[in-house]
Amino acid sequence: MLYDALRLSVRAGASPFRCAGRLGFGPRTYQYVPLVMALRQERVRLLIADDVGTGKTIEALLIAREMLDRGLIRRIGVLCPAHLCDQWETELREKFAVDARVLQPSRIARLEREVPRQDVNVLAYFPHLVASIDFMKSDRRRDAYLRNPPDLLIVDEAHGSARPRGQRESAQHQRYEFVRELAARVPHLLLTTATPHSGIEENFRSLLGLLDPKFDLPEELDLDRSLLQPHVVQRRRRDIESWHGEETRFPERIAEWATYDLSAGQQRFFERLLAYCRETVRGRPELAAPQQRVRHWAALALLRCALSSPGAATTMLSGRSEGFGAMPHETAELDDAYRAQVLDPSEDEAVADHAPSAPLAASQADLSDGERRRLVELSRLAAGLVGPEHDRKLGALVRIVEELVREGAQPIVFCRYIATANYLAEWLQRLLGERFPELRVVAVTGALGEEVRRKKVEELAQATSRVLVATDCLSEGINLQEHFGAVVHYDLPWNPNRLDQREGRVDRFGQVRPKVRAIVLYGANNPVDLVVLDVLLRKARQIRQTLGFALPIPVEAEGVLEAVLESVLLQGGTGVQLQLGLMPPEVGRFHGQLDERVRSEERQRAYFSQPSIDATALAEDIGATTALLGDQATLRRFLADAAQRFGGELRPRPRDAFSLVPGALAARVNATGLTTDKLRFDHAEDGAILVTRTSPLIEAYCDAVIGGALAGDRAASLPRCGATFTDAVSRRTAVLLLRLRYELVEEGHAQFAEEVVVEAFTVENDRLVWQDETSREFLERVRPAANMTAGERTRHVSWALALLQNGDSATAVVTRRATALIEAHQKARRLERRAALEVRPHIPPDVVGCFVLVPAGRE
Repeated sequence: MLYDALRLSVRAGASPFRCAGRLGFGPRTYQYVPLVMALRQERVRLLIADDVGTGKTIEALLIAREMLDRGLIRRIGVLCPAHLCDQWETELREKFAVDARVLQPSRIARLEREVPRQDVNVLAYFPHLVASIDFMKSDRRRDAYLRNPPDLLIVDEAHGSARPRGQRESAQHQRYEFVRELAARVPHLLLTTATPHSGIEENFRSLLGLLDPKFDLPEELDLDRSLLQPHVVQRRRRDIESWHGEETRFPERIAEWATYDLSAGQQRFFERLLAYCRETVRGRPELAAPQQRVRHWAALALLRCALSSPGAATTMLSGRSEGFGAMPHETAELDDAYRAQVLDPSEDEAVADHAPSAPLAASQADLSDGERRRLVELSRLAAGLVGPEHDRKLGALVRIVEELVREGAQPIVFCRYIATANYLAEWLQRLLGERFPELRVVAVTGALGEEVRRKKVEELAQATSRVLVATDCLSEGINLQEHFGAVVHYDLPWNPNRLDQREGRVDRFGQVRPKVRAIVLYGANNPVDLVVLDVLLRKARQIRQTLGFALPIPVEAEGVLEAVLESVLLQGGTGVQLQLGLMPPEVGRFHGQLDERVRSEERQRAYFSQPSIDATALAEDIGATTALLGDQATLRRFLADAAQRFGGELRPRPRDAFSLVPGALAARVNATGLTTDKLRFDHAEDGAILVTRTSPLIEAYCDAVIGGALAGDRAASLPRCGATFTDAVSRRTAVLLLRLRYELVEEGHAQFAEEVVVEAFTVENDRLVWQDETSREFLERVRPAANMTAGERTRHVSWALALLQNGDSATAVVTRRATALIEAHQKARRLERRAALEVRPHIPPDVVGCFVLVPAGRE
């Protein structure tokens, strides 16, 4: 137990991976691959593009923590979308012991007050910063950040900072210019994204150009993939599910389709709405081109909202502009603005979930009295469709959610608009609450601030039975796999990339359910849904089934979908039953382009999966590190033993959880602020606290055990010395707990490192003979064979300690361990292709404990 307490307390470990002692979790072996790639580079330039949910954040921060601990960097900067800042801060603090500050408008004043002098910039004062990329690209912050760049810059969701085609003044182009300037100034750069290639080659090459400008070539020139390979890692789940014998449990995504039929009232409403839309886009030839385009976008917005929910329909039909600015005057600007509101653009990160009523509001001045009366009548019809009796789509959702709740799947229902989310949450709670008294249904939308959204999700996660209704404000970057296990697409996304983003919130590493159901709900006689399905979604799911991952659908999808909706719906014949099989030729060409991309992507992923890295050598290095520092099984065993020594208990609970009774350490445990009624050692689940080596709970027990042993706390049975009769040895053997300290010297820079080892010696011909191999497992084989008096124990321990009085007595151990460390580091550095490391041991080692094993039958 003392050995476990000592090695679990080590932070500056001497193993080849220096960061291991400070990690608050156990990385998977495959997650070390980007770290090895980074350590092979003098100037780190790396694109981490592994599949959704495989742990790109972990991989990037492993590199950051290792470079910190090797003294290669001092300052870390993270640029990410605003809604991910808190998540990055939490990951840095809880998993990597890095105290990072978040730079965003709500916190900047507080940070400025912490700076000691007014002439010191926040960006220069705090070593580790997480910031919203859109906040930092503003003129006020941009120049200051460029003057105070970090040593290592991590750009998350980096595809949002690639150079867009055209749109010179767009937000994405500003992000690109900012990151490009910053990349030229920072020594080390990491880009993370699951979608590096949006289907636009120019866009992709500009992303590679951030790593090295030589990769930003014109499309007609071939990229030299051999030069690019050291800088890109891109793996599918199927590549890493079984990696060098280590099984990583990813859930199986079960893609399902569910249908409903429009009720008579819904069908009557839709037919009248469709007739109105067709007439508005065909008629009034006297209107100018911008006014005609406004009517085009108003019609598409009306169709989309009307089939989302009665609430979204009435919001739209009211004609009030909600959440958007004034109408642009130029046709091109108008199309850009309304396309972003009505469709789901590929490059748009900020998901707007307000009803896109701006086009209809802008068209109000041009509406005839008859058109206005028809809008009022349509609004009245929509208001009468509330509830499952009239709203068949809602009724279908209730049946789906009831089934998922009975399974314990804790579903997330994704919809497009705020009004729809609130409508669904109210009706689901009303209709299912009586059948499931413990059920809580909560809506989270963009109408709430980020802090409020996160708090509502955290509160909902505590409910025994729960349903989260969310808009796409939660579809990217927010990890929900610990609390939810199924996804229902209530509204079809008009961008298939959103489909995968939504499902990726729960279908990722750490999901405890072996299967994640992903259900797409659509209207069997709803022509808008059928167009979206036939043009985009079925093709996207087919591609995912073929490749094993979602292929980002290119921006051209927007134009194709818009063209189909225009030709099939707005310019089509009368009635709801449309000739959907007669798709325009654009669809066939678009699907053909996607098929070619599938073939290209299969070749590329195989090339950038980094097969050249020696998985066996890497696994051996990781195994050696784990043996020195302990693993999750060590934590569980140690906490159970230590709790018992202090009059407490680690009690098993259902589903591999535990509760801790702290006994005499109640005050120390309470001081950590952690609740101990539900602990886990494998993964967090259902409100359980995951116990890790850096957990305050483990630190409290390690301090108590080590402190008690050093103080000779006999009441807690924590002696540093002892002796016993046993059959495990044939001659008297002293077993020592040693703390060894080293200086690790690289390029003239020395760092402190330590390790805790179990070593044993016997005496032959008055000479100490050290055992070649001693381990904790050796101690576990020892069983007392007879009682030993206190006087006998004192005599045997005194024998061992007298032999250690000579300061050089343990030199052989230190030399052997230093040689083993040098070999381990050299082996790792061959893998990393780095120069050799010098190991300087400190002599003598600290003798923390001495335990003597005496053969049974011998005094």
